[in-house]
Amino acid sequence: MTHPLSVQLYSVRDLLPDDRDGVLRRIAEIGFGAVEPFQPTADPHGFRKVADDLGLTVSSVHAITLLDGDAEAEAVFEAAAVLGTDLVIVPAGIPEQEFTTAEGLARTAETLNALAGKAAAHGQRIGYHNHWWEFEPQVGGRHALEALAGLLAPEVFLEIDTYWAAVAGADVPQVLGRLGDRVRALHVKDGPVVKGEPHTAVGAGAMPVPAILAAAPADAWRIVELDTCATDVMDAVAASHSYLSALEAQA
Repeated sequence: MTHPLSVQLYSVRDLLPDDRDGVLRRIAEIGFGAVEPFQPTADPHGFRKVADDLGLTVSSVHAITLLDGDAEAEAVFEAAAVLGTDLVIVPAGIPEQEFTTAEGLARTAETLNALAGKAAAHGQRIGYHNHWWEFEPQVGGRHALEALAGLLAPEVFLEIDTYWAAVAGADVPQVLGRLGDRVRALHVKDGPVVKGEPHTAVGAGAMPVPAILAAAPADAWRIVELDTCATDVMDAVAASHSYLSALEAQA
């Protein structure tokens, strides 16, 4: 692993409004070296100062507003530059039905490729983050996301949400092997691999985490996320860090 472990801040979204700086401090104290914001245009200068003071880098940013027009996209690119990352990710917002046909995939690729051209003007790259609906459909005999990858410009990368891919029935290590260096980041998650059930700390669920990490590019960011959690979420974030750090030590 060539990057520090990161955590998607959506995991702690309920805690951030009341004490953003305290949450970031706790994440740094747990041992994470990076974070992935999901609202990058919200006080990027203030966020960067706190992160720098805590020794946290920004691995990447999620921004659904990338799809809301040129002005909104430009604001995201400018915020990402302030935050110090060149990886800007579309986390959702493309209609699910676009992943069910070849024509829909072509339109999706056109959208992402156009954004990539705009990002390049800022020295940044566009990525796409999946849920289950990009893996469940088969298009041309392949998972829709894999079919999409063949239509994307080389500079567009993928952030594979390993949990949602598994929920959709994908063999995640095999998928990662096929996608290769197209994958620049992973969401490392765990749980019962059932839609609608809460996630667990990484290492406490049914995901084959060691096999997944072994199949991923060594220089892809490893980013912990819990969409939901039945236990204290900060405890689960800390347990995830402990488990992944132990795996890294054994590698």
